[in-house]
Amino acid sequence: MPIQEQVIPLLLNSARDVIGLAQTGTGKTGAFGLPLLQMINPELKAPQVLILSPTRELCIQLGAELVKFAHYLQGITIATIYGGDDMQRQLLALRNGVQVIVATPGRMNDLLNKRKKIDLRGLQTVVLDEADEMLKMGFQEELDAILEQTPQSKRTLFFSATMPPEILPFANNYLKDPLKICVGSSNSGADCVEHYCYCVRSEDRFLALKRIVDANPDLYGMVFCRTRDETKEIADRLIASGYNAEALHGDLAQAQRELVINKFRLRNLQLLVTTDVAARGLDIKDISHVINYNVPEDGNSYIHRSGRTGRAGKAGISIVIINLKEQFKIRRIEAKLRKTFTFLAVPGGKEICEKQLLHLVDRLQRIDVDHQEIDKFLPAILEKLQGLDPQDLIKRFVSLEFNRFLEYYKDSTDLRIPVVPNGERPTFQPGKETPGPKRNTGKLRSGGEEGFTRFHINLGHYDNLTPRELISLINRCTRSSNITIGKIELRKDQAIFDADERFQAKLLADFQKIEFNRKKVALRIYTPTSTAGR
Repeated sequence: MPIQEQVIPLLLNSARDVIGLAQTGTGKTGAFGLPLLQMINPELKAPQVLILSPTRELCIQLGAELVKFAHYLQGITIATIYGGDDMQRQLLALRNGVQVIVATPGRMNDLLNKRKKIDLRGLQTVVLDEADEMLKMGFQEELDAILEQTPQSKRTLFFSATMPPEILPFANNYLKDPLKICVGSSNSGADCVEHYCYCVRSEDRFLALKRIVDANPDLYGMVFCRTRDETKEIADRLIASGYNAEALHGDLAQAQRELVINKFRLRNLQLLVTTDVAARGLDIKDISHVINYNVPEDGNSYIHRSGRTGRAGKAGISIVIINLKEQFKIRRIEAKLRKTFTFLAVPGGKEICEKQLLHLVDRLQRIDVDHQEIDKFLPAILEKLQGLDPQDLIKRFVSLEFNRFLEYYKDSTDLRIPVVPNGERPTFQPGKETPGPKRNTGKLRSGGEEGFTRFHINLGHYDNLTPRELISLINRCTRSSNITIGKIELRKDQAIFDADERFQAKLLADFQKIEFNRKKVALRIYTPTSTAGR
């Protein structure tokens, strides 16, 4: 790996401080870990190398990798020190003598300066891994306190994915005449990542997310949100819609957090919905997609996010979903990234169904058949299927697996908004997926107007219901566009609307056994008590 090719000889043959800039997942741990382990004196049972990392997850991963590197080196002991773990176990490891400490700043500062349990007088090297992240997370005070207790003669290694101007004073304060090694362009994303942008109306953002996921059946990715509340909301809506997703946020207990991370690492989850803070230090291999539900606040955040895919030479895709007013933010990220986004149209229903169908066929072709076991049941199967020709059999099999997509997307609306190159505000134009006569426009009428019945439906904002979607659902269920719709009131998990009273019985009958976004729909006549307790 390029970072290792440049850093390892330097550390073995020189005593100078080093600044190494490279994306996460490019082999930085091996770049500093392998040579530092070689230089350790196994006879000296005292800390010789201190590695500081921003989060417990990264701390654990670093420790595990170093243990593997040191497998054939006799007498080298490595301790991982982080918050949330049994302190007595950590103190016992320190008392038994360790040469390498991998720690988070908070716990290290606690044991070093408050409890006085660590002696760093024999320290040779300090490594600040993901240094930009540690400073961004507010650890400068702890880092200052730790570094003040280290020998002046030590070597300092500073590894980071980005080098924003605000961390330069810190680096200048603690590094002496450092050599700077930059793999790839400084502050740029990984070369193997394609950057895509989808422009939709704000109210269609969640629908766009679902379509992007559905159009990529093999997607294994992370969805980044701005806040923990948004993370919870998006994850809950994805789960309610039948997607294999979970949220990772600061409100999770440590045991829950580890459970979610392990599920995602083992690919028992397709989507991990998270924030920048909650995902810091998380190192997951082979992520295919990073989806930014909103535009990141700054270019460095985007670089960190997109750097989670496209690692080790593998292709990756980073996606941003924007609204009409956010195009200028993409231009800023492009300038920081030194790469250009490709603007794509949100996939339509026909395209998604085709991709899902072809994915199903690919799975069918790749599946390993246990002929010995299947042959035992083949006579009974063939007897059951007697009379079906091959084409009919294929259609039935596809329908068994595929009907939910066909049903969901058969009347899907077009979410596409044309984006003009100069960033001017484009106008929305309906696509070609809503042909035929113009449907009910849903002009609002007073709920008390004679001739209307008021209905209650168990769908709302959380289900991504909009007035347009509600009208479309009514038209689709009743197979009619002639029902006049009056006032529509959308709430979090329900909606109240008025409809022509002549169609009261038809609406109640036609809405039996109907699903919306994979949720069973319940429609009834509205009464003041029908929403009580909600």
